[in-house]
Order: sequence, then structure tokens, then C-alpha cells
Amino acid sequence: MKTKIVRIGNSRGVRIPKPLLEQAGLEDEVMLRVIEGAIVIEAESLPRAGWDEAAALAHQRGDDELLDPTSTSFEDSDWEWK
Repeated sequence: MKTKIVRIGNSRGVRIPKPLLEQAGLEDEVMLRVIEGAIVIEAESLPRAGWDEAAALAHQRGDDELLDPTSTSFEDSDWEWK
């Protein structure tokens, strides 16, 4: 789709048609980056998105146990803070 770059205050921008925004899943905030001379617009991803579902699935499968379940006497005793 061909479009023009328009002036927006001191900046420049493009108007993105609603069907393209919906198809790409873009909403209010996006990430912009440059790759090999192209400006890429991506949906903002949250740093830990999906971790809660992955943890619940690991628990259901029994994959959430400690890798080293052994403990030492140092770990078993109560600590006294001074």
C-alpha cells in the first residue's frame, strides 16, 4: 500500500488504515525500530508476558520441582539476625 509521509507538528508520520492496524494487532503503544533501512512497527511486548501460564502448565506436568532438592544443615537452621 502506498501512502505519504505527512507533517505532524515538528515531526513527520504516516496514517495507518484501521484494517491494517487490526490485522497486525496494533493498539495504543507500539515499538519502533530500524532494520536495514526499514522502519518496523511492532506491538509492544511485555517483559514477562505468558510466564504465569507457563508456570501453571509446568506445575500441572510436575516440572516445577527443584533441580537440586538436597539441603544442608545451614539451610535447615533458623538464622539469627544481629
